[in-house]
Amino acid sequence: EAHQGQGMHHSFADVERFARIFDDPGRDAWQKPEKVVGLLGNVAGQTLVDLGAGTGYFLPYLSAAAGAEGRVIALDVEPNMVAHMEARIAEAELGNVSVKRCPPDAPGLPAASADVVLVVDTWHHFPDREAYVGRLKDVLRPGGRVLVIDFTLEAPMGPPPAMRLPARTVARELASAGLPAEVLEETLPHQYAVLATAPLKP
Repeated sequence: EAHQGQGMHHSFADVERFARIFDDPGRDAWQKPEKVVGLLGNVAGQTLVDLGAGTGYFLPYLSAAAGAEGRVIALDVEPNMVAHMEARIAEAELGNVSVKRCPPDAPGLPAASADVVLVVDTWHHFPDREAYVGRLKDVLRPGGRVLVIDFTLEAPMGPPPAMRLPARTVARELASAGLPAEVLEETLPHQYAVLATAPLKP
């Protein structure tokens, strides 16, 4: 691409490197994508958002869960990741999935436009997380949910230990902006799951 590199944080070579990591066939064994999506319950016909979707690892699973009447919106701040996902979606013919670049400090979606927001291995990257939660809450419909999956402090993979957050901290950050949250009982080997639910009435 002639414009590649202008104002971009990563070259496309970086996306290829991340794709080898994020889409490593061995990831399924510990990420357990069906189990993660299963934590959302029945989401057929709903609007699902994959926030910080990266290479689009979860998109086939979310697409299947949303079904023909639902839709999936994949968001990432990195233009090359967005381009990578667009190609992946076209190749896999995921007709209910669209991709959008989002700003670093907000989802960048209309108010009350999402039923579910999935945030996998991304929460620790957000700047000013409590302010971010407020913007996240605005995106949710009444009763909408946010599921945060992130690495435990002891996980053998993931970000450097100094960047990791305990599940209780994530739950507290969500609750601070009006999204009551609970740490779920689950069986993910190296990650925790925190589920927040928007009030039924604003």
